[in-house]
Amino acid sequence: GPDPELGFPVRRLGDGPDALAEIASGRHEFARDIERAERPMIVLGMGALARPDGAAILALGHRIAERYGLVRDGWNGFNVLHTAAARVAGLDLGLVPGEGGMDAAGMVRAAGAGGIDVLYLLGADELDPEPGPGAFIVYQGHHGDRGARRADVILPGAAWTEKPGTYVNTEGRVQRARRAVFPPGDAREDWRILRALSTVLGAPLPYDDLAALRRRMAGLCPHFARVDEAPPAEWGAFGAPAAPDPTPFVSPIGNYYMTDPISRASETMAQCARAFVAPARRTGAGGG
Repeated sequence: GPDPELGFPVRRLGDGPDALAEIASGRHEFARDIERAERPMIVLGMGALARPDGAAILALGHRIAERYGLVRDGWNGFNVLHTAAARVAGLDLGLVPGEGGMDAAGMVRAAGAGGIDVLYLLGADELDPEPGPGAFIVYQGHHGDRGARRADVILPGAAWTEKPGTYVNTEGRVQRARRAVFPPGDAREDWRILRALSTVLGAPLPYDDLAALRRRMAGLCPHFARVDEAPPAEWGAFGAPAAPDPTPFVSPIGNYYMTDPISRASETMAQCARAFVAPARRTGAGGG
């Protein structure tokens, strides 16, 4: 029947990877609806992809897209909903572990075990690393959140309202934002901090102003020069076909009102959490 919040019919297809596997193989009753759909679409959330079997979940999504023609001329029905605002642009720019490199969790573990000498946290407020023997931790950010607790050096960056920015939304559309206010005190725009640090380290970065920085970004990823356009992404193979864990999916967001350093520092959001999240947790009910 109609969902009371959305106002249109919603069907529950399942609560875990088994439902995805049945759709991918055509066994699920919903498969017929996808086959008849004019513009079928799937949205995979990071709560599923960040699981240990995330690569297998991603492979199931790829199989569904291939089987039902979700990606075709003039239509892209395969989507990933990220939980971090900067992740789409970061992936476009190739900010991923190199060959033999570590992911974020691996770097945190290595720092705690003494496997790396320096851990540089650039706006990494969701990480709370344990300092290890010899590990030197640098935190660069604007609200002194989780990532700053263990830092040996804190470099004050600017919040998104305090700097011009380039953002890429879930659709892949490049967007530009302007500064609303200047950063307080000694805080600086992040790229300026990195540019100054590169000079100190004897390896100056190849840009001295915002225009040069944006040209550099467009050189790495050409569609960064195409503001407010949504260029089609290349379609290829991804994921790692394997048997996924049958454990049901759960939302990765425990407290909707405090999902980032700015909302965690907000008294208004704290009041919302006390009013809506705390009672739900005490009663075991779901919260909005």
